[in-house]
Amino acid sequence: MIILGIDTSCDDTSASVVVDGRQVLSNVIHTQAELHRPHGGVVPELASREHLKNIRPVVKEALKRANCKITDLDGIAVTIGPGLVGALLVGLYYAKGLAYVHKIPMIAINHLEGHILSIFLEEEFIAFPFVALTVSGGHTSLYRVDNYGGYTLLGQTLDDAAGEAFDKVAKIMGLGYPGGRPIEDIAKTGSPDKIKFPRAYLSKDSLDFSFSGLKTSVAIYLKKWQNGQTDPEVTLADIAASFQEAVLDVLAHKLMLARDKVGASHIVLAGGVACNNRLKTRLAEEAAKRDIRLSFPPPEYCTDNGAMVAVAGYYRLLNGERADMTVDVRSRYPVQDLIPMV
Repeated sequence: MIILGIDTSCDDTSASVVVDGRQVLSNVIHTQAELHRPHGGVVPELASREHLKNIRPVVKEALKRANCKITDLDGIAVTIGPGLVGALLVGLYYAKGLAYVHKIPMIAINHLEGHILSIFLEEEFIAFPFVALTVSGGHTSLYRVDNYGGYTLLGQTLDDAAGEAFDKVAKIMGLGYPGGRPIEDIAKTGSPDKIKFPRAYLSKDSLDFSFSGLKTSVAIYLKKWQNGQTDPEVTLADIAASFQEAVLDVLAHKLMLARDKVGASHIVLAGGVACNNRLKTRLAEEAAKRDIRLSFPPPEYCTDNGAMVAVAGYYRLLNGERADMTVDVRSRYPVQDLIPMV
């Protein structure tokens, strides 16, 4: 079964052609990072206009690289939420047009389900149930995954997502946007134990996250550092490394706590922050201590992409699901609200 996946949930225009939910024939991503960098974050109106400009050529290129025609498709999967409404509308209405004109089934996809199921683009076998940590600029959540479409929310961020915290801290440090990669890069030469930034574990058994206080703590420390009111031996790399370690400590602790509660033998990391090599190393160390398996998608399927949307679309189409032309986008769309597949 050949599925075209389309994602325009935020600032990347992406289209991908995937066979049977496993084999990626193409995955085209047009990033808007340069457009939004001067603003220090995504500007919704600019993002929507850029999607309008790029959606057609991106889809066309995805089909070309896959050596595939529109008429070869068995389905068109498109993200309808959560995300920026204007951006989502571009992808949805383009998908509607293709589906209507060519009489191809359309499947409306939850962006978070795409991230969770992106792990099935890995070659290794993934067994249910497993615990998934989805961590990105817009989302930080823990799920018990019992099957395709069977998701139980275990915990979520109460304020800033982890990726959002990286972006905001990078901005105040003058490292640019997006912030994940520059912080990780500069942190390599810093000491993660130099500054004791707070870890918000919340209550003893809580699986929720909070990074707003950490962000504020870094901002206050950075101002003192710039005014010469801190240890003169502390470098910007030390601040970056100490901040990063504070985030990763909480992510690792909560994921392992969730795993222990669920009793799963497999944990999964997904979303844009899954590209962070230090995080993967930390989780690998924790998983080895417990003799459990850790999996994460290849980097190109961690950030927003059409391939993960196509995977989710494949399983929902296999389940007999179709979206009609009245379907609309949703800025908020909890993945646990999805109707389980039967």
